Amino acid sequence: MADDLPERPEPPLSIAISECLLGSEVRYDGSGARSSFPHESLQGLFEYRGICPEMAIGMGAPRDPIRLVGDVRAPAAVGVRDTGINVTAALADFGRRQASALSDVTGYVFMKNSPSCGLFRVKVYPHEDGHVTGAPDLRGRGIYAAAVVEALPALPVEESGRLHDPVLRENFACRVYAYAHWKRMASVGLTPARLIAFHSRYKYLLMAHSVPHYQEAGRLLSNLKSAFEKRADEYLGLLMAGLSRPAGRSGHANVLSHLQGYLKTRLDGPTRQELAQLIDAYRRGELPLMAPITLLKHHLRRHPDEYVLHQAYLDPHPGYPGLRRAL
Repeated sequence: MADDLPERPEPPLSIAISECLLGSEVRYDGSGARSSFPHESLQGLFEYRGICPEMAIGMGAPRDPIRLVGDVRAPAAVGVRDTGINVTAALADFGRRQASALSDVTGYVFMKNSPSCGLFRVKVYPHEDGHVTGAPDLRGRGIYAAAVVEALPALPVEESGRLHDPVLRENFACRVYAYAHWKRMASVGLTPARLIAFHSRYKYLLMAHSVPHYQEAGRLLSNLKSAFEKRADEYLGLLMAGLSRPAGRSGHANVLSHLQGYLKTRLDGPTRQELAQLIDAYRRGELPLMAPITLLKHHLRRHPDEYVLHQAYLDPHPGYPGLRRAL
């Protein structure tokens, strides 16, 4: 199973990021936004490619700010002070063109609240005859970000403000690692055997995040005799969609119990009971995730099981186990 797969990529992994989050003074008021990104918590994990779509389409800095107006499903990006400025098409076109240039990145972090780059809860104002007519709708997405996400639906994406949350930060890193491994596998050639081997490596990680996606992936891979490329694309979509759901205590405990089962004939009764009690204590919120994982790894070192040891679940972001400390 493991021999047919390329090795998992090592950090730093290449990701795109809103240029302002690197501290570049490219915002509308000529400032940067370095403090909006948890650089210290992710130090060494990523290699950043900064992109500012507003600068790229020639708006300059400082500049008149823009905002989203109109229908939240298809908003326009117009000037706040000069409503005659409309950069909707320019931002969307740059997003589509930029997406084709991101083949070597494994994730993207967008600036929160931005009418060009925001992913979630971007304000969209009702608008009539050049005037705002009411309170904003908070269901918007930045024009540029929407174009990139539409063009690259499997690419792991996140918003800067959410990465200050340790659960969402770990989840993003987990997705980036999985996607990077997939891209490395695809670069050497996707085959049914490699796809099955890849899923075997990631199945328990996917199970922890979403049992329905895990089950659907299993059904999808049960028949790879026809339309293989289409099924491979569908599998990647399922994997990334499932992993985008942060795993909770019940999901982790479920997977830990499954992995414990591989050792049931190798551990004596009291040792099995100790591990089971630790998993249950984690499930109840009495212990951090690393407690049962550390004990499980200890037993695996004494009683190696190649299948379990190759599970991405046990080490979803190699070299950065600290990302799980808050889980």
